[in-house]
This record gives sequence, C-alpha cells and structure tokens, in this order.
Amino acid sequence: MTETLKTDVAIVGGGLVGLTLGLSLVRSGVDAIVLDIAEPSEALEPEFDGRASAIALASRRLFSTLGLDGALTGHTQPINQIMVSDGRVGIGGGAAPVFLHFDHAEIGQTPLGEMIENRHIRFALHEAARVSGLRILAPVHVESCSAGPRETVLTLKDGGQVRARLCVSAQGRDSPLRDQNNIRLTKWSYQQTGIVATVHHERPHDGVAHELFLPSGPFALLPLPGNRSSIVWTERSDAAPAFLALADKDFCREVAKRFGDHWGVIAVKGPRWSYPIGLQMASRYIAPRFALVGDAAHVIHPIAGQGLNLGLRDVAALAEVIVEALRTGEDPGSEIVLARYEKWRAFDNTVMAAGMDVLNRLFSNDWGPLRALRTLGLGIVNEIGPLRRVFMRQAGGEITNAPRLLRGEAL
Repeated sequence: MTETLKTDVAIVGGGLVGLTLGLSLVRSGVDAIVLDIAEPSEALEPEFDGRASAIALASRRLFSTLGLDGALTGHTQPINQIMVSDGRVGIGGGAAPVFLHFDHAEIGQTPLGEMIENRHIRFALHEAARVSGLRILAPVHVESCSAGPRETVLTLKDGGQVRARLCVSAQGRDSPLRDQNNIRLTKWSYQQTGIVATVHHERPHDGVAHELFLPSGPFALLPLPGNRSSIVWTERSDAAPAFLALADKDFCREVAKRFGDHWGVIAVKGPRWSYPIGLQMASRYIAPRFALVGDAAHVIHPIAGQGLNLGLRDVAALAEVIVEALRTGEDPGSEIVLARYEKWRAFDNTVMAAGMDVLNRLFSNDWGPLRALRTLGLGIVNEIGPLRRVFMRQAGGEITNAPRLLRGEAL
C-alpha cells in the first residue's frame, strides 16, 4: 500500500484485543482501521494459537453486545464450578484434603465464566468485523508513528501512510511502538514456562475447572466442549523442555501424576505450545496521541486466567472514552481525553498484577510452614460464604465503575 489513508483511530495489532477495540469503535460510529503484521488467513488456522481463554462473565457481555454470539454458538463451555487446592509434597501426592470450592449456584444461575478456544474467538471477531465494515489492513508492517498537534502519522514499511487522530498499540508484550514512545517497563521473569495442550478424557468434566498448586507452579485443567479440557501447566523453565519433548503417552502419564485418575484415560489432542511467564507493567498507558491496551500495557501471571479479561476491560474503557469525546466535540487523541482512560484502567491492572504475583510466590514453593498456612487460608475462605462470593464476583469481572460494554450496554 503506497497511498495515504485517514481515520479517527488507527489500531496497530489485530489480535483478540485489537480486533475487539476496532469492532467496539465502528459499531459506535467511529471510523477506525486495524493494522496487523500477520496474514489473516494464517491467524485463523487452528495451529496458529492452541490456547483457550477463560472468559469472565463481564467479558462475555461485551462479546454479546458486539454481536459475536452467533459465531460462538457451539464453541463455548460454561464454567459451573472451580476447585482450588494445594498439591501435596512431591509429584503424585495429589491434592490436599482442604480446598476452595466456587459454585455458580451461590451467586445466581449464570456460570462463573466460559472457556472458549482462542481460534473460535478470533474467527467470530473477523466475521463481525466483515459485517460491520471495519477496515483491516494486513499483512502490513508499521515502522513508526509520529504525533503532531492535530494528528499522528503511521509510516508503513511499503511506503504507505495512515493519518489518525489517535494511534493505539495492541501489539502485545513486545510492542515496538511502546518503545518508540519512550514508555518504560517494570518487568521480571518468574523463571517459569507455561505449557498448553488440549486433552481428551474418558469421563465428563461437568463444567468444573481445577487449579492445583504445585511447587513448580499452578497446574490448571479447564473444561472445553465435549470430553475435552485445556491444560495450562506452569513448570520451571529449566525443566519444561523435557516435558515438551515427551511422547504423547509419556506426556499424559505426567498429567495423570499431577491430577490423578478423575477423568479416566487421557489422550493429547493436537500439538503443545509453550511461552515464558513473567510480569510486565508499563509505567504509563499514554503518550501524545498514543495509547496502550492489553499486553502492550500489562502482562500478568496466568495463575487465574485473567490476562485477556484485563485487556478486554482496557478495550471497553478506551472505547467509551473515545466515543464520548467525539460525541461532545473533543479531540479523542488529546492528553485530557487519554488521561481519563489511563486513570480508569491503571489502578485495576496494577492491583490484579500484584495479586497474581503474590499468589504465585505464595504457592509456588514447598516450604512446610507456609504450606500449612496457605492450606489453612484456603479452608477459612471456603467456610466464609460472603467472602467466597466476593471472590467469585471478582473472577467474573464484576468491578466497580465498570464500562458500559462490560455491563452489556451499547455505547
């Protein structure tokens, strides 16, 4: 593309967060363009991303408001219960007798959330984008964005340009545009690797998600449609390559050592994926005519599966700020408008990141006295109904001052 395009908002990054933001804006009458470096057809291949996401109730309302229900029909698995337990000393020891049990029936008839494979979310977003007329430029490489007094200019590698009143980076944790805007990061590695795979099992999961804390890190089994579940296995980085290299039969044996025989015979379906686990927080979310959303702004430990949900909260807040600014005649790329977005999201994201960091450090060890204390803590929370229900509502994304999209309301 060697021409020059104009738009209100240019979103760099066409992943789940970037596409959701673009769709949220165009459905509210805002002109937006999504630019992505990947070929769309490749991104829709099943092998592109083997992960599945735990979609909180509030995030699911956002998807419904954006018209994704039809494309997601048949691809969602309600999470009816969550079982949290501490693994005994040594692999194969099973779960401790004290556990924390969340049941959706305590807070209403709706599930605690839904498990959806990322590929199905991606397909639903592309289909909704096609219907809504959202412009997607891909594959394109954005080399830079340069902010001026009235607009920012995105320069593409092929010589083309996109002129916008606001540029948003949804490029993920390695966002080049974030670095170009001199936004510093606070980050560290947990020296852990996430191993992701899908397994078939003999017995039904009944919509129950399991989180087992082991000395190497949390081991989650998350229900998918049918007798399938997604494994999110946190392992020490020095040990993970050996597990990834195992034959399917031996890999399933290791899964059974950690989880037991609750599901009967287990078989791996498809390839395995892995990714490094660390914490990363941007020092600020905005710069002149520039904003960060999703992993470009924050990366947290996947211990509670809240990473994508935090990104979707960013989307809902930024979309609402932009739409209201345009309706009242304000400049959506101005500092005063973008400051509203940063103020709305920074505290929530920081609290969540800190909470996940503490949980991982508290549970990813095998020190006897601390193990006894955390087991006691799980038991106490499990016995206090009001406190237990607070945790359930927070897991569902029921936050104070929630953006309208998260409440299921159109902008």
